[in-house]
Amino acid sequence: MSILAIAFPVEAAVPVAQSLIGASLALTRPLLGLGALVTLLMVFKPLLAGIMRAVVAFFVPRKSFEQRVAAHRFSGVRMLNRMANDYSGSQPNFAAELRNLAARDN
Repeated sequence: MSILAIAFPVEAAVPVAQSLIGASLALTRPLLGLGALVTLLMVFKPLLAGIMRAVVAFFVPRKSFEQRVAAHRFSGVRMLNRMANDYSGSQPNFAAELRNLAARDN
């Protein structure tokens, strides 16, 4: 058996190995790019969060204290009216009391 008998199968396997290596590199290259992007986003996450907060604060200004208190009162009145509607069939006196509480102006 000569050395050429060993060299010919290796020579035939080289293009197959090259195509497998090329395919694996073609798959890993986008993964490396995605990993680098995720790493940059994780490093600059506080900066990006601050920029997003600034944008939100610019386009959606915070309500005044009076507006927030009024919204809280209105949600409480709606909750009492919902409870009154739930109890109106079984306990009409309790429902009337809840409606009186909701109608009271504080």
